[in-house]
Amino acid sequence: MSIQRLTHLDASSEVSMVDVSSKPIQHREAVASGVIFLNPTTLELIQCDSIAKGNVLATARLAGILAAKKTGDLIPLCHPIPISHCEVNFDFPLSRDRIIISSKAVVQAQTGVEMEALTAVSVAALTIYDMCKAVDKTMVISDVKLISKTKTIIAHS
Repeated sequence: MSIQRLTHLDASSEVSMVDVSSKPIQHREAVASGVIFLNPTTLELIQCDSIAKGNVLATARLAGILAAKKTGDLIPLCHPIPISHCEVNFDFPLSRDRIIISSKAVVQAQTGVEMEALTAVSVAALTIYDMCKAVDKTMVISDVKLISKTKTIIAHS
């Protein structure tokens, strides 16, 4: 098994931004997910829009989308890219003890959009945590991960 060289290190092992200038612009999509575990009563309060700070899911969705747009400002070596779409969604398993957060980010660029999808999930989860911490001290954010990433060549007409 060969060890792959880290792309964020230059020949002198100094931190550096990856040069993507020679890469073609491609249509790229990434999907990420994460979980926030919480008390069933907290989930009920969220779904009934009874959290004192306001509509938790709408706020978390907006925070996740805004964070995806700012990923290049938050992560030092991440390229700022003009994402063309980002969505954040929430699922509620029958166990009623968690919210599964998913995001999809889309761009036409020379580099991938997975960091934006991961950032959207992370900040959405942090927003839920922040808005509900007064009523639930047991919340845990877990399993933030990349589900998929794709790239396709853009056909020129």
